[in-house]
Amino acid sequence: MTDQHMALGVLVHATGSHPASWLQSEAPRDASTNIDYYRKLATLAETGLMDLFFIADTPAARTEKLNVYTRYPLFMNCFEPITLLSALSGSTRHIGLGATASTSFYEPYNLARQFASLDHLSHGRAGWNVVTSANDYAARNFGLDKLPPHDRRYARAREFFDVVSKLWDTWEDDAFVGDKEQCKVFEPGKFHTTDHQGEFFTVYGGLNIKRAPQGRPVIIQAGSSEDGKSFAAETAEVVFSSDPTLEKSQRFYADLKGRMPAFGRAPEEMKILAGLSVVVGSSEAEAQDKYRELQSLIHPDVGRMRLGADLELDLTNFPLDEPIPEHLIPKTANLHQAYFNQIVSMIRDQKLTLRQLYSSYERGKVTLCGTPQQIVDHMEEWIDTRAADGFMLAFHVLPNDMTDFVAHVIPELQRRGRFRKEYSGTTLRENLGLARPANRHAQAAR
Repeated sequence: MTDQHMALGVLVHATGSHPASWLQSEAPRDASTNIDYYRKLATLAETGLMDLFFIADTPAARTEKLNVYTRYPLFMNCFEPITLLSALSGSTRHIGLGATASTSFYEPYNLARQFASLDHLSHGRAGWNVVTSANDYAARNFGLDKLPPHDRRYARAREFFDVVSKLWDTWEDDAFVGDKEQCKVFEPGKFHTTDHQGEFFTVYGGLNIKRAPQGRPVIIQAGSSEDGKSFAAETAEVVFSSDPTLEKSQRFYADLKGRMPAFGRAPEEMKILAGLSVVVGSSEAEAQDKYRELQSLIHPDVGRMRLGADLELDLTNFPLDEPIPEHLIPKTANLHQAYFNQIVSMIRDQKLTLRQLYSSYERGKVTLCGTPQQIVDHMEEWIDTRAADGFMLAFHVLPNDMTDFVAHVIPELQRRGRFRKEYSGTTLRENLGLARPANRHAQAAR
């Protein structure tokens, strides 16, 4: 056994990641827009010494099937994430603050400025999850009938990231001198204009805020397609993996880190976090009973809708107690390829009925029911066999499940020497063991 530190992030939806979480959550009824509640969640995660408090997002409400979404109100009433994290930056001191922001619907300058500001507000704890968006509800908010094809979204994302990276290097680290005697606020020679003309963007100018404490926010990604893995190998510092088995996660880990040298990067420059949900009990049987009770609360309409969205197939009137025929399955996915492949594999390998399928589908993560010791055994195995560098914890019910994890699992990790007993740094990069990037212009001059 090693003393390797594992990274831990927490994916935060107001009442939890489970579609029936709001029926069991101890959160206040207005949790989704209650800043005091979010402050308590962030403080709880920081008490557990976690690396990252992460907010997923889509810039859209659902405009169809509202009779279903009333039973599963995901993204129907929520804060804009960068605004939320800016508010939380003042009530936390150590935990990283990460958010999704789409390259399909933002402009590079606005996003570069917002995340640079968040990094300053938090004294170096910002992280950007670079996504291309994966639903047409968002597309229709921005003048499109549907999302562009997968490869075009990634082509735009690459150029978007290139522009943002240049803007973050507008100022060298020591550009602002504040010299009153010489009446000089900054060194003009340490300002660098971005002059970009590409297929998707034309940008000429500079960021009007000094370089971020981390140099740039930590770059997060979650793509598992070939385009996604290539983009991640080139740019990402944290990757959320969505393979539910040890063997598949090991292959993904080896594949992704094996691509990095082609971009001049070393494998240790990236942390891969496997998706994990845990249900903690005093015995495995108790934990499984808690999980089965929660699963039983998934409304059939919600089960059909969640599967259909990721399978890109309308299951509205499909019989609950029959398997989905293979000939109905689309040939390829244009939205979430990893989730699509997971469902198709379950249909083909396990021959489940629709009801069984939606009751066991975990959407890119594993649910582990057991005692703290059993949960830590699992986590150690994934770390030690190179299936992950850590875990992205998607608690089914908040705050309930995170309270149990912090109270019982974190101490067991610490007892085995697998997790910190205090934060080692002040920035997200420092706590993850990631280097601060040099400014490209200062580096070129040297």
